[in-house]
Amino acid sequence: MNLHTLSPAPGSRKVRKRIARGNSAGGGTTAGRGTKGQHSRTGKGRRFGFEGGQTPLVLRQPKLGGFTNPGRTEYEAVNVGVLEEKLPAGTYDQDALRAHKIVRTKKPVKLLARGDVKKKFTLTVDAVSKSAQDAIVKAGGTVTTSSTH
Repeated sequence: MNLHTLSPAPGSRKVRKRIARGNSAGGGTTAGRGTKGQHSRTGKGRRFGFEGGQTPLVLRQPKLGGFTNPGRTEYEAVNVGVLEEKLPAGTYDQDALRAHKIVRTKKPVKLLARGDVKKKFTLTVDAVSKSAQDAIVKAGGTVTTSSTH
């Protein structure tokens, strides 16, 4: 085998059709553009996002996209009703709540007031709502917040 004997695989190379070179060449008259209409004309290119004269999407959108606070702290919410039904009375911090699968992520924990609580809990969490704190204290427990968040 020599370099001058090599040839491409049959069918892998195809000669392009030379359009607009006359009807006898097979691509004359409309040159594959169809008959009439915007896309058949020369210079038909339109800018990116052009919607045929309809107000483009980028202009229909509101000018300002709102605001996302880069310093926002996202908490994992824990309701007092969940503590009531899944845990015995006692002392718990975030690690204990993770061990009992009440808290499932590594986000800071915030205690919220949905549900009723009758057991005496001593809790240490990152944040607590006022109504949740009142509910725990009313049941005889205490809530302390860690100052890390």
